Amino acid sequence: MNVVIGSILIFCGVFFVVVAAIGVVRLPDFYARLHASGKAETLGAILCLTGLAVYCGPNQTSLKLILIIFFLLFANPVGTHVISRAAFRYGILPWKKRKE
Repeated sequence: MNVVIGSILIFCGVFFVVVAAIGVVRLPDFYARLHASGKAETLGAILCLTGLAVYCGPNQTSLKLILIIFFLLFANPVGTHVISRAAFRYGILPWKKRKE
């Protein structure tokens, strides 16, 4: 049962990481790309690590994976915010749709 639940979580995590990669390629400006990578990649990584923790079962490796999950949960949003704030202060303006 752990294998099935772990595999589903890992598959969902990989899906969100792929969506984040597509968002980085397809979105029009720096801030939209940063938003896509920050949100979807964080969720994808957390789902993948949760799936690995479930797959491993209750042991020391799962505890380490849970600690990594908590670190990612706090570090990725803060890092995204710091990068976007630095870009805005540097002068990178958000994309605006042209009037036709």
